[in-house]
Amino acid sequence: MKVLKFGGSSIASASQMKDVARLVRKGNRHIIVFSALADTTNHLIEITDYLYKKNPDGASEIINRLESEYLNLAAELYTAQSYIEKAQEILKERFNAIRAFTKDLFTLFEEKIILAQGELISSALMCLLLEEQKANVAPIPALDFMRTDKNSEPDPVYIREKLHQLIKACPDSDIYVTQGYICRNAYGEIDNLGRHGSDLTASLIGVAVQAEEIQIWTDADIMQNNDPCHVSRTTPVERLEFEEAAELSYFGASILHPTCILPAKLSNIPVRLLNTAHPEGSGTLVSNRLDKGKIKAVAAKDGITSIRIKSGRMLLAYGFLRKVFEIFENYRTPIDMVVTSEVGVSVTVDSTKHLPEILDDLKKYGTVSVYRDMTIICVVGDLDRNNLGFESKAVNALKDIPVQMISYGGSNYNISFLIDSKNKKQALQALSDNLFK
Repeated sequence: MKVLKFGGSSIASASQMKDVARLVRKGNRHIIVFSALADTTNHLIEITDYLYKKNPDGASEIINRLESEYLNLAAELYTAQSYIEKAQEILKERFNAIRAFTKDLFTLFEEKIILAQGELISSALMCLLLEEQKANVAPIPALDFMRTDKNSEPDPVYIREKLHQLIKACPDSDIYVTQGYICRNAYGEIDNLGRHGSDLTASLIGVAVQAEEIQIWTDADIMQNNDPCHVSRTTPVERLEFEEAAELSYFGASILHPTCILPAKLSNIPVRLLNTAHPEGSGTLVSNRLDKGKIKAVAAKDGITSIRIKSGRMLLAYGFLRKVFEIFENYRTPIDMVVTSEVGVSVTVDSTKHLPEILDDLKKYGTVSVYRDMTIICVVGDLDRNNLGFESKAVNALKDIPVQMISYGGSNYNISFLIDSKNKKQALQALSDNLFK
């Protein structure tokens, strides 16, 4: 059995949904995970924003517009009038459920119920489409098996037990349809797995059923060895090790989110990245297999701010780094890169939400300098310390570009450079020319 997850951009129109339906009918038994249709979650967030601001009229306007768009989609999606009418009933039920919240007190609990509607609608419409096409399909609602514990972490034992019960109840089905992103929390309330939660849903399901493979389908080309928007002559990456994929995802290659990777990695289940526009392609396979002695790809992360704290008191002073890092922890601001010396420490962050407060607190411990509009360039591959020459090739490629920070040794898969964003394109091209000849 395979688990196939389709992102919202892959089912953004009636024609795309029909393409996906034809695709999933091929092969053996599958569990299909659907995200909300493209832009739906953004509209739902906008609705909740109006309701928080006690503006039900503003919310109703968006609800009516979104419902009209879905009704038009349903009219185009199905062939038989009976199926169009079934879809209309589904949509009426879901949008009336959203409208019910425009009359009452609005809290985080109601917000999460509204945000869940996108996946519930998309999966119901796809299930109906597969039924019309005579597929042997069964719905397995995510809210019946996907649960988090009291720490808001997925509960794998509960997920496995409940999922197997649902599948066992429909033993003759070839296709099982469920929702990504949404779940229930430890108290039985509707909740979600957060941003990129559909990828995590697919991974957790794959582990629960010990799937042959987890497939993540998007409308994008498979992962390239550099950014084709800035670099000429990029090539597809056919295979990545899980740690390599995690590094690339974190540092700019957004096709696969790092949170999706860990459950599959620990259970040794490969993840394949595929493009719905080119379903015949083999995609990029992510597994525990490492290609020895090979650089795989380069990625870039923009919007970086560098902070340098210089202090003579740091010399031989234990506890200094702890105090610095506690400031970032207090403001819930993650750090990307860290470089230390005897007289100071430099860090990078990608969020400036609490930057003024952080800088104010850091000034207690030294002189603080801030550098904005920076980019982290990440080179990923087999960078084990016993491999000779890879680090020098990467550094030499950037010999004509000012580098503010270099991070190496934190893992065997990554060397990172902090540069001014204006030099990003030149740096990416230089690395491609030197590493992928």
